[in-house]
Amino acid sequence: MFGVVGFVLGWLLTLFILVMIGRMIVDWAVTLEARGDWVWKVRRVTHAVTEPALAPVRKVLPPLRFGGFGLDLAFTVVFIAALILRSIVW
Repeated sequence: MFGVVGFVLGWLLTLFILVMIGRMIVDWAVTLEARGDWVWKVRRVTHAVTEPALAPVRKVLPPLRFGGFGLDLAFTVVFIAALILRSIVW
């Protein structure tokens, strides 16, 4: 039974990691002033999926600002945690 649960949980974590990568790419596209309605639709979906995991971490680790550039430490922590959890589950 645990094998099936581990398999499903592993795939869910993999999908979450892929959405996190998608969020990163779309956020960079917005930063680089990408045009198109699709960018905002994809951004809305990726943020809706990932923000519930990022928001609590962001309260503890706020983004670092370097002039006009910001580094979201919460994203990095959640991304690495998801990779570690996936490797433990699988």
